[in-house]
Amino acid sequence: MPKNYLLVYSEQLATDVELLCQNIKAPSNTIFQIRKSSSSVYANIREANYGQSRADMLSKFEIALKECSETEGWLQLLFNTNVIDENTYKKHRNLCGRIRRILISSCKTLKEKI
Repeated sequence: MPKNYLLVYSEQLATDVELLCQNIKAPSNTIFQIRKSSSSVYANIREANYGQSRADMLSKFEIALKECSETEGWLQLLFNTNVIDENTYKKHRNLCGRIRRILISSCKTLKEKI
């Protein structure tokens, strides 16, 4: 069975963000929001794998895409406020970008098949 990179990358993002949040000092709301958005990316991608239909799968992927964008926004805020350094920011932002590109491609393919 081929490796599901979308699932692998989204799990890595959720795990990395959780570990990051355990080791930074930031406002509790910011930490809550980035944890929530990154874990939502992972959860929606997992749910999509067992979607009831292609339309359901597309819906979950589109939600994951929005949550991925939100996670990038929170990372940007953490970087802009000097909570995380540039290397940490770029590492996580690049992972979000990888996920986003796969999701965009997957959504496009699903739309063509619906």
